[in-house]
Amino acid sequence: MKKHFKALTLVPALVGALVISLPAQARLSPEPIHNQTLTEVVDTLQRGHYNKVAIDNELSSELFDRYLERLDPGRSYFYASDIAEFEPLRDQLDDQLLAGDLSAAYNIFNRFEKRQLERLDYVISRLEDDSVDYDFNADESIDLAREEAPWIESEAEMDDFWRRRVKNALLSLKLADKTVDDAREVLLKRYRSQKQRAEQAKSEDVFQTYVNALTAELDPHTQYFSPVTAESFKINMSLSLEGIGAVLSSEDEMTKIVRLVPAGPAEKSGQLKAADKIVGVAQGEDGDFEDIVGWRLDDVVQLIRGPKDTVVRLQVIPSDAVDQSTRKTVRLVRSKVKLEEQAAKSRVIELEHGGETHRVGVITIPTFYIDFAALQSGDPNYKSTTRDVHKLIDELKQQQVEGLVIDLRNNGGGSLREANELVGLFISRGPTVQIRDPEDRIDILGDFDPDVAWNGPMTVLINRLSASASEIFAGAIQDYNRGLIVGSRSFGKGTVQVVEPIDHGQIKLTHSKFYRISGESTQDKGVVPDIELPTLYDENEIGESALDSALPWDKVRPVRYGHFPSFDSMLPELKNRHQQRTVEDPDFNFMEEQIAHLKEKKASTRVTLNEEKLKRERDEAETWLLSAENRRRTAKGETPLENLTDLDDELPKDDQGMPINQEAEAILKEGAAITLDMIDLSERLATAQQTPPLLKRAE
Repeated sequence: MKKHFKALTLVPALVGALVISLPAQARLSPEPIHNQTLTEVVDTLQRGHYNKVAIDNELSSELFDRYLERLDPGRSYFYASDIAEFEPLRDQLDDQLLAGDLSAAYNIFNRFEKRQLERLDYVISRLEDDSVDYDFNADESIDLAREEAPWIESEAEMDDFWRRRVKNALLSLKLADKTVDDAREVLLKRYRSQKQRAEQAKSEDVFQTYVNALTAELDPHTQYFSPVTAESFKINMSLSLEGIGAVLSSEDEMTKIVRLVPAGPAEKSGQLKAADKIVGVAQGEDGDFEDIVGWRLDDVVQLIRGPKDTVVRLQVIPSDAVDQSTRKTVRLVRSKVKLEEQAAKSRVIELEHGGETHRVGVITIPTFYIDFAALQSGDPNYKSTTRDVHKLIDELKQQQVEGLVIDLRNNGGGSLREANELVGLFISRGPTVQIRDPEDRIDILGDFDPDVAWNGPMTVLINRLSASASEIFAGAIQDYNRGLIVGSRSFGKGTVQVVEPIDHGQIKLTHSKFYRISGESTQDKGVVPDIELPTLYDENEIGESALDSALPWDKVRPVRYGHFPSFDSMLPELKNRHQQRTVEDPDFNFMEEQIAHLKEKKASTRVTLNEEKLKRERDEAETWLLSAENRRRTAKGETPLENLTDLDDELPKDDQGMPINQEAEAILKEGAAITLDMIDLSERLATAQQTPPLLKRAE
């Protein structure tokens, strides 16, 4: 089952709440502007969304479930009786949408607030009571993955769940070296803060939550922004505030890293990755940590942002942590990401291959960029991905490289124009991508410049975080048989969004869909590599297919294009050589061990509440990781570590003193080795068949 989509919204994770028959004491109700805006939103969605939006009973039922999920994703506030009381609304929301009626939305929300405040009062009273014995020796557990669990039936069952939930939080803090009393104070502050935020919820919060439950039923990228969040979105798009360079989301009351911005402080640190969770934020070198569990996402963002060149410290639970007590502190210096820092870069890798030393050029493209301001002002030296890559190719030719690797790993996209023009550096002319709009009209983009910057062998490296424009480039190179695609399946974002202003805010609307020149969409499926390499990114957690309501993969008519000879004849041997080369490779073996270990760990969602058992699980996990790391180090001829705390000091560093990701480097070198294999096999096949080589060396 696809993971519920609750990550990419800017809507508060914990807002107030509202009842089925609107009681006299209901705190929140819609303002007149909200009824008007709902009508405008529905009209905009029906008129402009890529999929024709039918406001009917099917949508009503889906919206009903989605709204409840948005309010109570862990099914830990509402009772089953509440849901039964709401059930008659399941097939009425479509009529209310068309009438601009928000009564059901606010009634449900008010009930949620009542239940939420009941729970917060319950846990606060327990934490304030010194006589409560938490008994960390009892043999009990808790299942925190409750998205599909039955709704809780009784107050006694609800009390027991929250008793265990608080106990789990206390135990995590206790194992993170806090005393029980200190841990209680942390949680008291957390839940009091959540209660205060819940009581401060506004009518605007309710409206935005409900409307975004509606937009999320259409696809995960369509979103409504209120006037306040629209301004925040504008700031994010213009990068006009300093931060850490990370896209964040809310999930299970925690702040999760969706992706890192290329060349941002977070990426440069080498200490953060997608799916890590931030649970604390501190200002400066010695400021106290602010517990942010349960905070609204926009409040977390405001806390992390700050003046340029100032220090912010994050308390992080790594995505591969055995439990929530495993935390690390990451120190970052706030900075604004500059265009030149995101620019393409090159290097040369020298590899032993066939008894000789060979040189392969690597061009890393973090994002597809163009300096529009410089272009529009007539600056002949404006920066763009295509211009920079062309220069880098010329430089690599001077260094006599035999093949080229284009590294698009972690490239989340950017300028469509640049993706299109970059393809043109490797083909003489032809189509590159198709774009279909809501009226089924198809626009074809292509390269019409016969100039080719590189006509030699090439591979393109992708991973699960390669998205959008990256997928357009990789898909075109694959369709033309111009190069080999190596790595792991890409993200699968094959849609285009536009921002439409409305009287009260704006809507980010999915308007178009990308298709490869072969006719296949990049949506949902992404680009599948010709040779797959191991990845630590779980497709069930990261990528378009992990998002609920993602638009499906489909096809359109292919366009006519001439392609290069197929790699089919050499692919079996290329894969065979790859397997032979990596079967004993220490870094690849380490990755495979990690993947298997993480898969086993994620198989169970139950968490023990017994302190000794949890300590033992954590110690076993640390012992396993130390053993796996030392197996790798021994295979490389390096001195084994005595403990994991020495690992950061022992990691290899780059020229700037930043740690090198050994797994990422191993995959890059394997991509270069595969490129050399292509050259060798091409020449061997040509000799055997007395034909010109399938691939010719660069000129």
